[in-house]
Amino acid sequence: MRFPIRLTAIVLALGLVAAACGDDDAESTTTTETVATTTTEAVAALDIVDTAVEAGSFTTLVAAVEAAGLVDTLKGEGPFTVFAPTDEAFAAALDALGLTAEELLADTETLSDILLYHVVPGAVYAADVIGLEAATTAQGSDIAITIDGDMVKLNETTTVVATDIEATNGVIHVIDSVLLPPADH
Repeated sequence: MRFPIRLTAIVLALGLVAAACGDDDAESTTTTETVATTTTEAVAALDIVDTAVEAGSFTTLVAAVEAAGLVDTLKGEGPFTVFAPTDEAFAAALDALGLTAEELLADTETLSDILLYHVVPGAVYAADVIGLEAATTAQGSDIAITIDGDMVKLNETTTVVATDIEATNGVIHVIDSVLLPPADH
């Protein structure tokens, strides 16, 4: 699959954020904060999709958004909050599900359902999460939100690893796993 240059650039920038989030020591935390701040400043003039492409660590997410036909939606006025799984998170999910990326991308109905479960209408920043127990997604189901120390967890198992990456039409929070919507929805 060939990506437009803008999408490739966004994917590269998001990669910087994810690469900085892999270690928990003090130096890594400082690096993560620096990269997230730098990335936020560099891409704040871009929309959600272009910000994801610019980052660089969301190639699977961007390919999925394209395959599901959601690019125009996520480039829309918004605002949107997107919980963005990294390429590593997608690789782990595909492995756990016994699927290849190609198989997932081919099932556009399931793919769209999964992707919309990562989008919350409105701009929800990290500071807004303190009083929330859940957020209703664009897919229609809720994501449970818990705070464990200084970590924000979604559905008890997914950790938010970088927050408040601003875009012109919303905000992105980087997560360490793919969220799967409840089967009953």
